[in-house]
Amino acid sequence: MRIEKVVLRKLKMDLKFPFQTSFGTQTDREFIITEVYDEAGQVGYGECVVNSNPFYNEETVQTAWHIMKDFLIPFLFQKGEISHPKEVNDLFKQVRRNNMAKSALEGAIWDLYAKQQGKPLAEVIGGTKDKISVGVSIGIQETKEALVATVGKYLEQGFQKIKIKIKPGKDIEMLQAVREQFGSIPMMADANSAFTLDDIELFKQMDSLGLIMIEQPLAHDDIIDHAKLQAAVQTRICLDESIHSVEDARKAIELGSCKVINIKIGRVGGITEAIKVHNLCKENNIPVWCGGMLESGIGRAHNVAITTLDNFTIPGDTAPSARYWEQDIIEPWIDMDAEGNIEVSKKPGIGYDIDQAALEKYTVEQVSFSK
Repeated sequence: MRIEKVVLRKLKMDLKFPFQTSFGTQTDREFIITEVYDEAGQVGYGECVVNSNPFYNEETVQTAWHIMKDFLIPFLFQKGEISHPKEVNDLFKQVRRNNMAKSALEGAIWDLYAKQQGKPLAEVIGGTKDKISVGVSIGIQETKEALVATVGKYLEQGFQKIKIKIKPGKDIEMLQAVREQFGSIPMMADANSAFTLDDIELFKQMDSLGLIMIEQPLAHDDIIDHAKLQAAVQTRICLDESIHSVEDARKAIELGSCKVINIKIGRVGGITEAIKVHNLCKENNIPVWCGGMLESGIGRAHNVAITTLDNFTIPGDTAPSARYWEQDIIEPWIDMDAEGNIEVSKKPGIGYDIDQAALEKYTVEQVSFSK
């Protein structure tokens, strides 16, 4: 393909409800949608899953916009012909990190490539599933009673895994309350790097809860202390923020830092790298699942596609559009059946049409680049 035009759109959308993690409380989301056009005018869409602040990782909307505008888009135009989206991963390697910026453009090119092939993105990347299983991520609640009520609501809707955000002071007692109320439901905790090895006794106590995993309990850039923690507890440790590449995953696996890995397309720099991480984990019998970044329907559709790879054996965070948004920017919205599954679209590319009116409604800034 020859890329003739790239459009960056900055969007701002209000969440249906506040979402609290150990980083803070989020009430809206500012992010970037990428549009990549070929010589025939066909367009692929990607999503830059950054936040307005550098709390999850070092990227923000402003830094990602700068990196795409001043470096990545010029690289694409200089490249000329792209025979396969995998080439973009190598093309962007001269820029250090900035993985979410890279992923946004690479994802749009994968979508465009799949549309040119007339095939669903899931099929093009080697996916084998007709439907994916879905879990739900529950933000930190103020009381045990509020958490129990929230969990009950989502269990009734059919979600196959309950992920509960924790932080110091809102940890084991909250988890115990849910376990006591609902018994042996599939449940995990996500700490978002809020603890240290000083809390090791707390995590040993959590072994009694039968959690599927504890996600990223220690520092966001650590794999050494996580290995010490994993050796001390029975519950599987899952790494999220620590894994930015297949090399990070290899080192963590060799050190014994985790027994599960959360793959987020944006965090690792795109679909190509996500596939590499998936394949490495499969070779080492490390199950993976797809985390979420409060994506709009475009990013959510990419998550559905990657989750069709066969080593995604744990329900992910790709909840239906209506879980977070009063209005999404795709048609139809991503939906879930009563058993907690999302059907994989058979349409070409990401499998969903763009609601242009909604896209324009939430766009607060737009810039176009032509070759």
